[in-house]
Amino acid sequence: MSFNIANSGLNALSHQLSAISNNIANSDTVGYKSMRAEFSSLYAGNQPQGVSVERIAQSIGKNGNLVAASSDLDLAISGGGFFITKDNAGNTSYTRAGYFQLNNEGYLVNNAGKRVQGYSVDANGQLQTGIVGDLSVSNGTIPAKVSDQMKFAANLNADAPAMDDSRFDRNDNQTYNQVFRTPIYDSLGRQHSLEQYFVKTNEGQWQAHYYIDGNATEPAGQQFNFDANGLMVQPADKLQINYSPAGASAMSIGTVYTGTTQFASDFNVTTNNTNGYASGERNGRQVDADGKIYGTYSNGQRQLQGQLVLANFTNPDGLESTDGTAWAMTNQSGQPLLGTPQIGSYGSIKSSTLEQSNVDITNELMGLMSAQRNYQANTKVISTNDQMMNALFQAL
Repeated sequence: MSFNIANSGLNALSHQLSAISNNIANSDTVGYKSMRAEFSSLYAGNQPQGVSVERIAQSIGKNGNLVAASSDLDLAISGGGFFITKDNAGNTSYTRAGYFQLNNEGYLVNNAGKRVQGYSVDANGQLQTGIVGDLSVSNGTIPAKVSDQMKFAANLNADAPAMDDSRFDRNDNQTYNQVFRTPIYDSLGRQHSLEQYFVKTNEGQWQAHYYIDGNATEPAGQQFNFDANGLMVQPADKLQINYSPAGASAMSIGTVYTGTTQFASDFNVTTNNTNGYASGERNGRQVDADGKIYGTYSNGQRQLQGQLVLANFTNPDGLESTDGTAWAMTNQSGQPLLGTPQIGSYGSIKSSTLEQSNVDITNELMGLMSAQRNYQANTKVISTNDQMMNALFQAL
């Protein structure tokens, strides 16, 4: 009987040693979760029969440390959740290993070639939330966008001297108090300069003159009025500045001056935003903490390409391992609960970062020594049992 019990112990310890060896070998594997052998006792009625390995479990719910990586598409989840991937056969797996790259077709894939899942965008760049599919990043250029909006806010110095506006000459800086130039773009992506000349005509009254590339616009100017507290009361609505550049479509720039003031301090521009830009070539990618993926372009713009979708489970440790860093859903894990990063229990995305293995080498080495001692003890039992049997046979 002791021989059979010791033999079962050796078999169980072989599985434990294999799990520990696998952990040590994968201590530097990104996204790897440590294994452990879970034992159970064997009985025949009240008679002990030895020990067996009930299962080899992985500590899936324990995250590893996050470390810097070289690629902007190396991603890690800071918090809960799993990346979702699909192979060519449509099989879904879940992973914490964010070794991602773009394949020849522009799809975001992991190092096994599985496509990463998320929300794509339509032709207008709008996220298609609720439709989970393969994520891709488009290549090529982004077309030019004509400037049709401008938000401008500044402080006009109340102590500035009043001038005779009828003498205004943009080439004579003695005939205006301040000038500010804003780059704008036409429909061909060519850059122009929108010039705003400000002339103080009286207390609380200013006149603005508009030019684009030295040519007067329509309207050519706008009056600004301020109350006794320095707050702007005119213009109250959006102003349309119109201009027709040679060879391009006519421009109409809706200009808002909300926040412009007149206080006794230097001229200071606090807001100067326009929405136009030249065409540009894609020169990179950017992944934000909320999982949104952008293509970045040589003109300084970025364009939304999609958003990562994460999965969570009621019992992550119930997932079935497929290759050490990827898992499949089981009845024990429950159905995947989908969501986007930074919402609820789903962690944030860290770009140029990877999650290390959660293996604790010190604990593994201690476990290895303990398992080896137990293995030796069981072999000693078998050896002693063999000696006793030999002695018994010799006595007969």
